[in-house]
Amino acid sequence: SLCFPQRLWKLVESDQFQSIWWSESGKCVAINAELFKEEVLGREAPLWVFAMQKMKSFLRQLNLYGFTKMPQDFQRSASLPEFLAEEAAAAAHSWVLYYYNPSFNREHPHLLERCKRR
Repeated sequence: SLCFPQRLWKLVESDQFQSIWWSESGKCVAINAELFKEEVLGREAPLWVFAMQKMKSFLRQLNLYGFTKMPQDFQRSASLPEFLAEEAAAAAHSWVLYYYNPSFNREHPHLLERCKRR
C-alpha cells in the first residue's frame, strides 16, 4: 500500500477529483476544503483514498509530512486586470487552502521519496 505522500500525489494527478489540484506553478497543492471533505474524505471503505474522514486529520497528516500552509496571496500577478481576475477567482474559491513541500513538486516526481514523516 502507498504512503500518504504517494496517495496524495495520485490524488492531485487524477482527473477524478475536482477538489484538489496543482497550483499554477506546480509547487503547491490547492485544496477546496468543503468539496474535498465531501468528495474525498466522505468516501466509505473500500473506496477510501485515505483512512480518515475529518479534515483536521488530513491537515495533520500534511503537517507531519512537512507541508506548510501558504497564504492565499502567495502568488499574485503584477498587472491590475490579472490581479482583479484572480481576486474574483479567489472569492469564488474562498475555502481554497494551499500547501507547500519542497519535495512535492509536479515537475520533479522523483523528489517524492524525500517526503518522510517527521
